[in-house]
Amino acid sequence: MKVASLSEQEKAPLDSLEQWEDDLLLRYPEPEHKAKDEYRNYDNPGRDTVREFYRLNHTYQTYDFVMEKEREFLKFDKKEMPVWGVAEFLNTLIDDSDPDTDLDQLQHLLQTSEAIRADGHPDWFVLTGFLHDMGKVLCLFGEPQWAVVGDTFPVGCRHSDRIVYPEFFELNPDSKDERYNTKYGVYEPNCGLRNVHMSWGHDEYLYQMMKPYMPEPALYMMRYHSFYAQHREHAYDHLMDDHDREMFKWVNKFNPYDLYSKSPKPPVVSELKPYYEDLIAKYLPDTIRL
Repeated sequence: MKVASLSEQEKAPLDSLEQWEDDLLLRYPEPEHKAKDEYRNYDNPGRDTVREFYRLNHTYQTYDFVMEKEREFLKFDKKEMPVWGVAEFLNTLIDDSDPDTDLDQLQHLLQTSEAIRADGHPDWFVLTGFLHDMGKVLCLFGEPQWAVVGDTFPVGCRHSDRIVYPEFFELNPDSKDERYNTKYGVYEPNCGLRNVHMSWGHDEYLYQMMKPYMPEPALYMMRYHSFYAQHREHAYDHLMDDHDREMFKWVNKFNPYDLYSKSPKPPVVSELKPYYEDLIAKYLPDTIRL
C-alpha cells in the first residue's frame, strides 16, 4: 500500500487531529465525568469520522508498513532546524475546523509543559511535555492522519481485543498471516518493549529523534503516551519485562497531563519562550534533524 494511492478522504478522515484526542477524553474521562462504558455508544453520528479513522489505521498499520516508514523517516533527512523552530513549523499545520479551541499547536505544547512545571516536576519532564506532540510534523511531510496520530500498538503479533475498535483488525493482512497473528508473533515472551516494533506515528518518530539526548523516563513517555492498550488496559504484559514495568510508572505520571491539561486560556508565548529556549539548550543540540 502506497500513501500516494490513497484518496484525500483516506488520508484525512478526521475533521482535525484534535478530534482523535477529544475522542480519548470520551473513552478515558476524568474521574468526575461520565463513565467510560458510555464510550461504547456507537450510534452518535459525530463519531463516524473517528470510526473511519480507526478503520484505516487498523487496516494499514501492518508490520511491513511500519518497516517501510522506519526506513523512510528514521534517516532524518527531511529538514534541520532549531527545536523552537520545529514548534513554529508545526504551527503551519492549521486546524481551522476545530471549534473547541483557538489555540495553535505551539500553545497546545506549552499548556502541557506549563501544567507539568506548575506541579514541580523535574525540568526534563517539563521539556518532555513541550516536545511530546512535535512528531505531528509528519503531517507536514504528507503522511495520512492515521499514520501520525491514533492509539499505538505492537505490530508483528496478534492484535489485542482491548485496542479501540478491535473489529477493524479483521481487515489487516497481518491478522491472516501466521508469522504475525499469534500471541507472541515475531517476539519472545517478556522480551522487553525495546525489542518490539510499534505502529507508526508521531510517538515513535519523536522517540527515535530524541533517543540520543533525553533521559530514559522521558523517552518512555514520548514513545508510549498513546499506547493506551497497555498503560490503561494492560493488554501486553506478556511482551514487557521488569524494566518496562518500572519505566511505565513515568508514562502513567505523564498521561494525565497529555489528556487533561487543555484550557481555553492561551499561554503567553513571548513570555515563556526564553525559559524554554534555555531548557532546550540544556538537553538538546542547536539544531535537530527531522
